[in-house]
Amino acid sequence: MGRVYNDRRAPDRVAATRSPSPERTIALDKILTALLAVFALCLPGLAWATTGDQERLDLTRHWVGYAALGIFAVAYVLVMAEEFTHLRKSKPVILAAGVIWAMIAVVYVNNGMTHEAEAAVRHNLLEYAELMLFLLVAMTYINSMEERRVFDALRSWLIRKGFSFRQLFWLTGTLAFFISPVADNLTTALLMCAVVLAVGGDNTRFVSVACINIVVAANAGGAFSPFGDITTLMVWQKGMVEFWGFFALFVPSVVNFVIPAAIMHFAIPDQRPTASDERVPMKRGARRIIGLFLLTIATAVGFHNFLHLPPVIGMLTGLSYLQFFGYFLKKTSRIDEYVGNGNSRMGEVVPFDVFNKVARAEWDTLLFFYGVVLCVGGLGFIGYLGLASELMYVQWGDTAANVAVGVLSAIVDNIPVMFAVLTMQPEMSTGQWLLVTLTAGVGGSLLSIGSAAGVALMGQARGKYTFFGHLKWTPVIALGYAASIAVHLWINADLF
Repeated sequence: MGRVYNDRRAPDRVAATRSPSPERTIALDKILTALLAVFALCLPGLAWATTGDQERLDLTRHWVGYAALGIFAVAYVLVMAEEFTHLRKSKPVILAAGVIWAMIAVVYVNNGMTHEAEAAVRHNLLEYAELMLFLLVAMTYINSMEERRVFDALRSWLIRKGFSFRQLFWLTGTLAFFISPVADNLTTALLMCAVVLAVGGDNTRFVSVACINIVVAANAGGAFSPFGDITTLMVWQKGMVEFWGFFALFVPSVVNFVIPAAIMHFAIPDQRPTASDERVPMKRGARRIIGLFLLTIATAVGFHNFLHLPPVIGMLTGLSYLQFFGYFLKKTSRIDEYVGNGNSRMGEVVPFDVFNKVARAEWDTLLFFYGVVLCVGGLGFIGYLGLASELMYVQWGDTAANVAVGVLSAIVDNIPVMFAVLTMQPEMSTGQWLLVTLTAGVGGSLLSIGSAAGVALMGQARGKYTFFGHLKWTPVIALGYAASIAVHLWINADLF
């Protein structure tokens, strides 16, 4: 779901670095490291760059710059190898962030500049805090709905209906497309995959293709909503696109999902699995929590659009709705004993506790986000971001650069890629900002490792949904990727 405020369009106080959005530099730096090094060789070893009332050192050709690139590259290789090393992805990037900024600070202190690096880090921390708190509230609501069995009830209903494999293929894909704009694409994909595994059984062919369809649908659905993905959230919070502006991507997102699905449809066996009689009732208060989540989203939008406050303030206000309702559920927990609808430990009903839901948030993801923000911020502060911006958005052009961003997000991760773009803050039209939002959101579908949804499903459907199984359908997914871009350029031509 993956967003921030104040008018960030104005030049940053440390303009040469565009320090605010560190995470966005990461992916680009990995892919363009060699090019950046070549560009850097043409620059003076340690120059002064004046930006308004502040000065910044150009370290792109300094040993600190080279070391920072190397440290970040090693850290991100460890992130990408998480599936094999079982080292949580937050650990290497947090360490890398601390080392990179420590090296930068040493150079600045030695040059008598004791506050410039501090100011840049504080700016990065502010951006991270806004995004982290926003996501934390959203994760808490999702965890609360999960604890109230909202998702289990939906899964059991789908299994109980006795749909055919082809019907389930379209149903799970369509639900993933429409649930991910409100929930996050990871939770949505896991829910739909659970349905596929429950009815697919040992039918590896069905499970594999259905999982691919779910990943594509969840990523496409998250692209047209400010709440559907972290990248869209960042673009909205940064003020590049208004809240309702994202819905201009609805039709391109549908195209991105439907074209690959229509082709993959013929690979689904035309059979009907055995229906199950499993029934999972939702717990007391489940529907009201769904309503409070929608009210929280409305509060965040209202705070941002009408009061011109950061959306995170609205989200945290919405968290208080859940806290008060949790208090009500806790005080009336005896009702659960009579309905037999509560979790029980040793025969006693366990009351709803909102702080348990906070604790169950994806802290590894949130801390990974911190490391990425600080790492990218450091690389930008060194000066590499300006080089990448010159190469992509001046030499290549906006459209070519934004299409490339989507391809990069399939190799790395769309969060650092989008952070890099937002840190560069290239002068682009609303149509181009929507284009990069679309490509960063759906580009991760090209490979199974290109999005959190794909990586999670490889673990959930281990042995059935695999990297190479997904890769076989990459040309078809790429066709949908290209078609969605063409449709956006056509129907939203007035925004360019």
